[in-house]
Amino acid sequence: MGAQGIQEQVDLLMQGTEYGDDSLKQAMAAELKQRLQQARSEGRPLRVYCGFDPRTSDLHLGHTVPMRKLRQFQELGHEVIFLVGRFTSLIGDPSDKDKLRPQLTPEQTALNAESYARQAFKILDPQATRIEYNDRWLSELGFADLIRLAANFTLQQFLTRDTFRKRWDSGDPIYLHETFYALMQGYDAYALKADVQVGGTDQLFNIVSAARKVMEFLGQKPNIGIIVGILPGTDGVVKMSKSLGNHIPLNTSAEDMYGKVMSIPDAAMPTYARLVTRWGPAEIAAAESELAAGALHPRDLKMRLAREIVSIYYGEQASEPAEQAFRRVFQEQRSPEAMPEFRLRRGLALVDLLMESGVASTRSEARRLIDQRGVRLDDRLLEDSAAAVEIAQPAVLRVGKRRFVRLLPPA
Repeated sequence: MGAQGIQEQVDLLMQGTEYGDDSLKQAMAAELKQRLQQARSEGRPLRVYCGFDPRTSDLHLGHTVPMRKLRQFQELGHEVIFLVGRFTSLIGDPSDKDKLRPQLTPEQTALNAESYARQAFKILDPQATRIEYNDRWLSELGFADLIRLAANFTLQQFLTRDTFRKRWDSGDPIYLHETFYALMQGYDAYALKADVQVGGTDQLFNIVSAARKVMEFLGQKPNIGIIVGILPGTDGVVKMSKSLGNHIPLNTSAEDMYGKVMSIPDAAMPTYARLVTRWGPAEIAAAESELAAGALHPRDLKMRLAREIVSIYYGEQASEPAEQAFRRVFQEQRSPEAMPEFRLRRGLALVDLLMESGVASTRSEARRLIDQRGVRLDDRLLEDSAAAVEIAQPAVLRVGKRRFVRLLPPA
């Protein structure tokens, strides 16, 4: 295990955690410290896992928060398990949803899992990560096993959960199979003989209540829940979400990632520092102290934050060019030196141009960008979605703050 002292490990591993109850947080920290001391005396690492249901193949920075916590455990010398929820994905976790999640096919889950793991290894050390699939044990459970597990819970425990309560109050259906998810997650922890389980605040019930109860019922020492906060989107308020458009995708360019981090409000910087950087408690505390004393400008701290995040996913060598590109476009108000090119066709309408050039993925998105007065051709605002775009020489199409396309006249 790492050479850090036990309390230093606890401080780092509890960084960015949220339990909604300070006494519960203190209890988990105390259990973690005790388990670390026991593991050190036995000369073994802790066994730590986080489950990932591959319901999408397109990850954003918010998805990486528990992965960052797993990496901290790895760097301290503990055993990390990346659990792919091939079986739980067939149900879909209802914890953070106010409606039934669609069930995925095994084929969809398999494809998503491959993409998920590939992106996760931008953070985790692939050589030190053990990958498991929960269909290996969950598919073997029989009806009698499910009855034994279910006997540990009451319907009231599920119906008082916020998402279920909202659906109950509004008359929306709550399907019985949705209550199985917490039982299955609890059985995952038992099957893995986990010391620690990492998850977001939407997993608080599944980890702290269900998993610990299932493990105790089946004769194991309950694992410790490390409940990490939810990363806000670029608006700094609402949970990062692709559907809301406030996300920072992993499959993007270094320049785009840098620019999106620079767009977050100053108030969100401490949360980003705690949840998605490699910075430890002392470094974050020092930066916050400098900021409060006026010795550090918020812009400079945000640029440091953007360089750090870009470096994680694209390497140290990519952060400097990304910063230079940001300065050129946003501080010097110039077009980027490199941008994709698109050759116009005669009579091509603006709405179709945005789609065909890759700036917008749908006609509705293209129209929204135009309606929001976010489309310019050189310095001219374009407002008519049906009008044909005509140029006699190369020109720069700028959409929003970060998207640029060099238009070439028709051949």
